[in-house]
Amino acid sequence: MTKSARGLKYALLGASLSMVGSAGLAAAQSAPPGEPTEAKGKVAQYSLTPSGAVDGLILVDGTEVLVPPHLSTQLAFVIRPGEAVTVEGVKTVANPVVTAVSLTNDATGAVVDTRPPGPPQQIDDESRIKLQLHDPDGHLNGVLLEDGAIVRMPSPDAEQDAAGLAVGQPLYASGEGVTTPLGKVIAAREVGPAKTKLIKVDESRFERWKHDFFGFGDAPAPAAAPPLAAASPAPVATKTP
Repeated sequence: MTKSARGLKYALLGASLSMVGSAGLAAAQSAPPGEPTEAKGKVAQYSLTPSGAVDGLILVDGTEVLVPPHLSTQLAFVIRPGEAVTVEGVKTVANPVVTAVSLTNDATGAVVDTRPPGPPQQIDDESRIKLQLHDPDGHLNGVLLEDGAIVRMPSPDAEQDAAGLAVGQPLYASGEGVTTPLGKVIAAREVGPAKTKLIKVDESRFERWKHDFFGFGDAPAPAAAPPLAAASPAPVATKTP
């Protein structure tokens, strides 16, 4: 093959690869900024913040997919480089940049939803206790169940019922919580060995703890500031006759 023929062959090959790569970019660019769009492709790598947190994906075709950094762990757990994804989102600029609303792993069907979480749901779980869990000071504050669910509660209530939270014991827990691709967690309002034998967590303590520990729920209203005392009029000086 002559040198000119080889050059023509490589030029045609490069053009065909460029067309394949640009097809995905065209799909992302088809919607004007601010409009819903869909992007599909294979993940080349994660996009990172300066602190090293995952804040999105870069697809093989060059499409940039942005997600909130607080989803860093969940995104890395559900979607890995080399896997195919479908992204539902909003076109942000003229370049192939998509702010994701949801990302789906095409192989597993697992979904990362970037919309703000709704209020915690009322959920329950029943299994045997696999492990006791503790706060940084070593106080008992929950358990891990054999089915993988995590049950948390204020330390005073947990330690008061330590015998009922022993490893191997059956446990039914009901309260507020969430289920995500990373697992299920319950802020327990009541626990017991069975649904018919429950101990309620102290209500006022639960509400304060729930807000501080999980970041949801209504924080206790701050006490109203006392009214300012009216200033007493300054005494009027009088002349002594």
